[in-house]
Amino acid sequence: MELLEASPDCEAVYGLHRNSEHPIDYQDLTTIESAAASLTQEGPFQLIINTIGVLHSENWMPEKKLDDLNAEQLQMLMQINAIGPGLTIKHFAKLLDPAGSVMATLSAKVGSIEDNRLGGWFSYRASKSALNMLIKTASIEFGRTKPNTALVALHPGTVNSRLSKPFKGEQIGRSPLDAASDMLTLLLALQKTDSGSFLSYSGEKLPW
Repeated sequence: MELLEASPDCEAVYGLHRNSEHPIDYQDLTTIESAAASLTQEGPFQLIINTIGVLHSENWMPEKKLDDLNAEQLQMLMQINAIGPGLTIKHFAKLLDPAGSVMATLSAKVGSIEDNRLGGWFSYRASKSALNMLIKTASIEFGRTKPNTALVALHPGTVNSRLSKPFKGEQIGRSPLDAASDMLTLLLALQKTDSGSFLSYSGEKLPW
């Protein structure tokens, strides 16, 4: 948000989260539609970025082997990493500027089926793969209904954050500000022909 607020090309920025005035909480999926409705009078928007996602919790970590797979973890990650973002695209797409806009959802390279060479992380991989399919499918519809919108999945790379901390994120990750700057530069350069792409923060097209 800081980068957008500092941009002379940006008229206004709205940040939604669990504790915002109009909260959005993927553990309560009804909040998605109400959060979108709360911004109806503020639109249309040229850029919408969804950064919500979960990899681990205080109760579990990513699975190392098949025997670690359990229904509760799989259901939770599917809800937060795929179902919530999918419904967000559904409801927030109504706020996009039909003259030209970008809608990006943070995904992850480990969600790529073709790129999966290490295994493990069953729930996270599966939820991000499901998210990628939702984005790709919605982008095909947008080609008919929102032809001036670029709808993309975005891989942020490893960032020094709470999500990556258990996996040496502090040592190997970029700073949040650097990561945000990289992604914003990419998003502002997107064209409508980029819709339906799975992109790395560096601009590289990733295999689904």
